[in-house]
Amino acid sequence: MAAAVVGAVVLSGCSGDSDDKGDDGAASKKPASTVELPKLDGEKIEVAAVWTGAEQENFTKVLDEFEKRTGATVTFVPAQDPIVNFLGTKIAGGSPPDVAMLPQVGAITQAVEKKWAKPAGAEAKAQLAKNYSQGWQDLGAVDGEQYGVYYKAANKSLVWYNNTAFENAGAAEPKTWKEFLTTAETISASGVTPVSVGGADGWTLTDWFENVYLSQAGPEKYDQLAKHEIKWTDPSVATALTTLAELWGKPALVAGGANGALQTEFPASVTQTFTGGDAPKAGMVFAADFAGVNVTEAGAKVGTDAKVFPFPAVGSDSPVVTGGDAAVALTDSKGAQALLTFLASTDAAEIQAKLGGFISPNKALDGKAYPSDVQRDIAKALIDAGDDFRFDMSDQMPQSFGGTPGKGEWKALQDFLKNPKDVKGAQQQLESDAAKAFKS
Repeated sequence: MAAAVVGAVVLSGCSGDSDDKGDDGAASKKPASTVELPKLDGEKIEVAAVWTGAEQENFTKVLDEFEKRTGATVTFVPAQDPIVNFLGTKIAGGSPPDVAMLPQVGAITQAVEKKWAKPAGAEAKAQLAKNYSQGWQDLGAVDGEQYGVYYKAANKSLVWYNNTAFENAGAAEPKTWKEFLTTAETISASGVTPVSVGGADGWTLTDWFENVYLSQAGPEKYDQLAKHEIKWTDPSVATALTTLAELWGKPALVAGGANGALQTEFPASVTQTFTGGDAPKAGMVFAADFAGVNVTEAGAKVGTDAKVFPFPAVGSDSPVVTGGDAAVALTDSKGAQALLTFLASTDAAEIQAKLGGFISPNKALDGKAYPSDVQRDIAKALIDAGDDFRFDMSDQMPQSFGGTPGKGEWKALQDFLKNPKDVKGAQQQLESDAAKAFKS
């Protein structure tokens, strides 16, 4: 399955940033509206999401456009991980947000099971049918009923690298895991620590595991492990952890060693790769497409200073793991449904695509909306995949195991990063936590 996507990706050979102008140079022309929205004068709408920084600011610009078109007032409510717990507190207090952006498939299922989520209306479903492949629609459905609108997608199988560090070391882009380790050693020999790991955020470590596991064990095993149809004590898990240990077990190859990585949050893992001139703290960082925002904040230019290659093939094919955030209505208000409809439209996707650090699963969005050739190609690969992709494994699992800081898979992999020799102990910890989560 992965191979179909990888074949469409030509990342680092791109020419770098380009402006938003189309072929006719008409950058300033406002496109005709592709979606009809109701008048909502005086209506107040709250939207909860865990987004911060530039990601939040850019999404707010989408909400601003919704306000202009409808007359509603929209308030962004900053949420904390795990968002299901945050929402539970708000709902128990009688003040649920109208819409929540849920970053896990499992969170949508939980919201439905708890009877928090409201089905998507006819207008939102019409936009989804027009603009989305069936696979993305299905991810937002529970028992055949549509609840979620996948507004934001992520290609989670990318490695960003500091072009200067690679050139100074004479390093080439690796295509296989073996080549990746050789490249890391080459960069290390040049005096730059090769790999930055944001281990303080446990989800970055689940992404490492999932890419290795999908490429090595294959999609069938991946699906089985995601549903806990096989145990984490399975030999395929041991093989993947042993492979990760080939990198994590060599402190000289990881910026700050294990202890440093465990104190590095995701944004810092990116910025430290693209600051420091000829002496950055790391030469490359494994990160999804949305790291482009952090790259830009570091003062680097995507496509020239910062380039990208697909996660190396550990097995026969490079893996392609996707993630995403779905908008789900939590109230029966007209405004909540109107916002879902807008977020499923090409109009909303185009606004945030132009701002960078964003990939849309909306297949009707013109690729010219993206501000760089790198992002354009990443988005094209996602759309060209159709329904042929694998969604982030941890996001499919119960949130108590796959999406909670300091617990479950996040904690187990942080412990493994600290002690990558203990493969069996990591497996036992993962299985114990998974068994509890899937029973509850």
